[in-house]
Amino acid sequence: MYPASFEYHTASSVQDALAMLAQYGDDAKILAGGHSLIPVMKLRFAAPAHLIDIARIPALSAITDGGNAVHVGATARHADVVSSAVIKAKAPLLSEVASHIGDPLIRNMGTIGGSLAHADPAADLPAAMLALGATLVATGAAGARQIEADDFFTDVFTSALRPDELLTEVRVPAQGAGSGGAYEKHPDPASGYAIVGIAAQVQVSGGNFAAARIGMTGLGPKAMRLTAVEAALAGKPATAATVAAAAAHAADGLVFVDDSRGSAAYKANLATVFTRRALTRALAAATA
Repeated sequence: MYPASFEYHTASSVQDALAMLAQYGDDAKILAGGHSLIPVMKLRFAAPAHLIDIARIPALSAITDGGNAVHVGATARHADVVSSAVIKAKAPLLSEVASHIGDPLIRNMGTIGGSLAHADPAADLPAAMLALGATLVATGAAGARQIEADDFFTDVFTSALRPDELLTEVRVPAQGAGSGGAYEKHPDPASGYAIVGIAAQVQVSGGNFAAARIGMTGLGPKAMRLTAVEAALAGKPATAATVAAAAAHAADGLVFVDDSRGSAAYKANLATVFTRRALTRALAAATA
């Protein structure tokens, strides 16, 4: 199916894009890589009268070392995130997660900001944002504001972005010595989206888990943190036994439903198994 007709606009700067958003209002959508928006338009689930292309704004595609954080521009391609030396050195979990997105075509065109703003509950990157404690920068007419990843994903395909804002940057805290991360994913064989995806980032100090953040995607209406697992790890010995015991809490407080992808019991088991796998590899990385 073809999308409904629309007018195409190219923004030369963030302010130019914001001006067009203000002019066209609810009739406009932001276009970056197009791998989230265009399929929805082809299905006529969205029919914006105006597309505002921000992919040619140079300032939005940079990946830079900010010292305590890696700054990733919203139009940085997934492939750029995978190959970035800065990200591999300071936040390798993000690079690993990005390598699981789609196929080479999608990774070479899709953007980190587009995926996050789309807020697909089965996308890979939201789990990484939660596990890494990232901050997302939204820019609007009133200026820029920072949104913690914990507060960004609000519901199915819904984020904390306001209608007059652009997602302009992602800031990922640098991971230091004694930290390790891993991503474990069970993909849908047709779409490649996560039936379940678990991103785990841990900090080990003195033989114990000093900190842990676990993000889950695919099994709920939005990406979410597995706080019961995090609490079960806190201050405990950094051992396989601790990991197994903590992973058993992966489904605590969550409600799963039977559907075409499996029963509620099957999904609860997936959460436990993939949490254990992700934590096992994250622990190995932290203690290597």
